[in-house]
Amino acid sequence: MLHVRVISPTHRTAEVLRIALDCPGAVNVVKFLGAATSPEGDVVEFSLAREAANAVLDELRELGLRDSGSITVEQIDLSISAAAEQAEEAAPGDPQDAVVWDELAARVTADTRLSWSYLAFLALATQIAGIGVLLDQPILIVGAMVLGPEFGPVAALCFGILRRRPALMGAAVRALVVGFAVAIAVTTACAGVSRLLGWITPEMLDNRPMTQFIAHPDRWSFIVALLAGIAGILSLTAGKSSALVGVFISVTTVPAAGNIAVAIPLAHWGEVGASLKQLGVNLAGMVIAGILTLLVQRLLWARFGLRIESAARRRSASSP
Repeated sequence: MLHVRVISPTHRTAEVLRIALDCPGAVNVVKFLGAATSPEGDVVEFSLAREAANAVLDELRELGLRDSGSITVEQIDLSISAAAEQAEEAAPGDPQDAVVWDELAARVTADTRLSWSYLAFLALATQIAGIGVLLDQPILIVGAMVLGPEFGPVAALCFGILRRRPALMGAAVRALVVGFAVAIAVTTACAGVSRLLGWITPEMLDNRPMTQFIAHPDRWSFIVALLAGIAGILSLTAGKSSALVGVFISVTTVPAAGNIAVAIPLAHWGEVGASLKQLGVNLAGMVIAGILTLLVQRLLWARFGLRIESAARRRSASSP
């Protein structure tokens, strides 16, 4: 269940209450007249089944509350209520399968921020991957995959393309390009210093049977990226963070970046080209699969999800 708190101008409160009361997935409706100070207005709170969230939030948005009031949605970890159980049963579908589009938009938008922590995690993951390549240690490659934060911008790009949001698409592409560029540059600099010190040599990239797959993209690389993209989007929409870790381990985006970074100072230009191809194949596969997965989810919820009469239609029907 979700907890929804609405701050509404006084002249909109009756419509907010009607939206909540008309929805079979809403329960525990409470109103506080004149309780809001900034912005001024009334407060309406209610519990809402996830399956009904999109329809209700769309209706509330039609009232212009984004500009004249406020809509806040929080996850309820525990609800001991027979009425809440009945509301979940009344809403179509299963809570685990419900995609709350506003919630997903907020999450992927946050993941596109080009923050210092994002750059640091991606650079650290790329350096660990580079060391794993040089030592031919798969365990380091797996660790680098788990540490890499690059799926967030990938998911944001998929969502931006599906919902036609150029600003979100641009932010996601920028996060990916700048992030990998910085990570590769930092790792290349460290590898260059290591070569000057004699710690690494070109021969270290010649015979590494355990990690050679990173620089050999093939049809299976693309298939795995497709499957990982599907699993990644499903884990985000269903709130299954444990499944997202498996997505990180499935694709070789960060290991490919690490291979590029150590191959440059060691003058293994064939490795650089092959790793760039591997990186592109993985990103393309995840983006394609992510878009298709979101599209299928949107079509299914449009077909089988909850529908309630819009506030605009109610107003037009009630007007003489």
